[in-house]
Amino acid sequence: MTRTLQSFDLVKLFAALADPTRLRLLNLMNGREVCVCYFVEILKQGQPKISRHLAYLRRAGIVETRREGKWMHYRIERPVDTRAASILEATLKSFETDRNMKADLTRLGRVCCAPQSFVTLQGAPIPMTLSQ
Repeated sequence: MTRTLQSFDLVKLFAALADPTRLRLLNLMNGREVCVCYFVEILKQGQPKISRHLAYLRRAGIVETRREGKWMHYRIERPVDTRAASILEATLKSFETDRNMKADLTRLGRVCCAPQSFVTLQGAPIPMTLSQ
């Protein structure tokens, strides 16, 4: 969904960024498309809770989805609104020096290399890196 400058809701964006789980999800999606099952495995939270957070990010206009069979893939959608885009970019940049965010990315790399080792990831597609 393409948003116009007049319709982008900065309040929703700030509310979406005000939750640690949603920030962790954005960190994991930064530069890649990720299946929801990986979020469940890495964040150690239930699928319904993860899905609610992802829906919140979608309503804020910063996450898009793609269905592939039974798998739902999520990726960051950069806002057209320059104010919102700069806020999102600054947020994503801040993750680079955060120890916990780095640990999440390490876990993502580990489970991507051996998804067969995790029951919840049996048959799951490997997260795909997006060209930016």
